[in-house]
Amino acid sequence: MFESYLFPIRYAFLSFPIAAALFTMPFLVVQYRRHGYIHLYRAFMLYLLLLYLLNALFLVILPLPASVHNDPPSSGSYAQWIPFHFVSDIVRETAVQADQPSTYGRLFAERAFLQAAFNVLLTAPFGMFLRCYFRVRPATCLAAGLGLSLFFEITQVTGLYGIFDYPYRLFDVDDLLTNAAGGMLGFAAAAWLSAHLPRADRLDERVDLAKKRVSYTRRAVAFALDGFVLLPALAALAAFRIPLAFPLLAAAYSIVLPCAAGGRTIGKWAVRIRLQERGENVQARGFLIRYGLLYGPAAVIPALAGSGIPPLAIGLYMLAVMAYYAVFAGDLLRCLLNRRRKPFYEALSGTGHVIDLARIARKNARTAASSTVSQA
Repeated sequence: MFESYLFPIRYAFLSFPIAAALFTMPFLVVQYRRHGYIHLYRAFMLYLLLLYLLNALFLVILPLPASVHNDPPSSGSYAQWIPFHFVSDIVRETAVQADQPSTYGRLFAERAFLQAAFNVLLTAPFGMFLRCYFRVRPATCLAAGLGLSLFFEITQVTGLYGIFDYPYRLFDVDDLLTNAAGGMLGFAAAAWLSAHLPRADRLDERVDLAKKRVSYTRRAVAFALDGFVLLPALAALAAFRIPLAFPLLAAAYSIVLPCAAGGRTIGKWAVRIRLQERGENVQARGFLIRYGLLYGPAAVIPALAGSGIPPLAIGLYMLAVMAYYAVFAGDLLRCLLNRRRKPFYEALSGTGHVIDLARIARKNARTAASSTVSQA
């Protein structure tokens, strides 16, 4: 019986890298917007929670039927609505004899008991996470445990939301009760642990964001988000064959928009950073130098087509552009290895990224004000 539990756990661990990769971008954006930086303890706890939830889900839905065109339940019923029916199952199936204490140990090897115990243990870690990291109240833990269990039961009774023709497991009200009990058991068991772990709501108390450097990871997230915004617009302009679509769009997005928005693009706004020039707001000149060095050589290439310039000259120019960006990549690698170095385009333009403290301060002020009102 224990092998049936190890099978989905193995699949959960194998699937975790994929789930973590999909989780990382939303996680980074939320953390940068909410806290202004990434705290390793917070990241560890949330990825650990993701791993737990993946294990719990796989334990509930695996193994799957051999075909999506599966047979209906042999019992003809999709649900078990009698509360505490598992108690009668244990009594009916047990080989334990009340007057013989030597038989009590048999209970821990019997199907009905192990199934109920498994349902309790399944959500116990969930209750521990809720208390140790999220610091919720018992009533919130109970509601969350019931909600998680209800999600599991609906997933089962709908045949993975219609993927399978028929449910391959029943909706059982006892599962709701035992899962909720497991969450509360984990909540109670975490009383000592929560007192000795860092409080998630106090991790930022001694952090001075003004002294924190904007990491290349954060800049890469902002760049990726800007790419998600720009690529559809660029594709639409290219479909209509608008001349010089790339340089015009790049200039509008990288220069005009940040000039009007205090050094922010949509991607930079999402992760709460902005550009500044020698401690002041960036002016058009700084943007022109910065993004001219970054994108200027590549932006010229689309204009060369049909310009009448000899193909040999165009080929030589493209080789020069490739060499330029090879040097650019080498300079960026040196900056990654030595965080005190500035990329050449920042050094020449006098521009750089800073954390958007003003917006974070306004957010914290709103949070404090709402907290004061709720306490009053």
